[in-house]
Amino acid sequence: MTHGDGHGIEADGLDEETLLDELQHLHDTRHQTFRHGSDDALAAHDRRTRELEAEYLRRHPNREVDPARTRSGARHDT
Repeated sequence: MTHGDGHGIEADGLDEETLLDELQHLHDTRHQTFRHGSDDALAAHDRRTRELEAEYLRRHPNREVDPARTRSGARHDT
């Protein structure tokens, strides 16, 4: 089972640990890809990130949200 553009396994085919590992890798490589990747590399990175993040949110619709990471929580800290 491959991703639609031939880059990796489709997000819904990943087990939980692999999904989290793939997301971590994408987040770790984002800055370098943004600054130094070709237009095609950046577009592929964007697509894969959207796909994996959407899958994570589908699996975890009630994920824990840190109150400090909300607008009202951030304003409270200032």
